[in-house]
Order: sequence, then C-alpha cells, then structure tokens
Amino acid sequence: MFDVMRERIVDGTYAPGGRLPSAMAICDEFEISQVTAKRVLKELREAGLAAMYPGVGTFVTELPQPPGEG
Repeated sequence: MFDVMRERIVDGTYAPGGRLPSAMAICDEFEISQVTAKRVLKELREAGLAAMYPGVGTFVTELPQPPGEG
C-alpha cells in the first residue's frame, strides 16, 4: 500500500498541498486493517512525502525538484 500511495503522490494523483485519504478510506480501498493504514500514513510522513495536522488531516508535502529543473 505504501508503494501505491507513494506512486500516486509522485505521479500527481495526490497533488502537493492536497489532502490524502483518511486511514479509514485507505482501509476500505485496500481492504486492510486500520492499524496497517495508519502505518502507511506514518511511513509517508517519515519519507517526507506527507505532513499530518491533528484534527485536520494528512497532506502531501512539496516534492523536491530534480537537479537542473526549476
């Protein structure tokens, strides 16, 4: 699930600044436990791809530009 969510961030399905699905929505989509879904969101945060704001949600962070671009 982490790889799928990461790919969606990288390919722009989830745009920078956009809200990621909740743990419950991830549970429903991938048919996994809430513990696993929360772990996926935690791994995205640890990878620097997302930031969590308690009471608001988890959002995609700005992706770094590859060297020579931007």
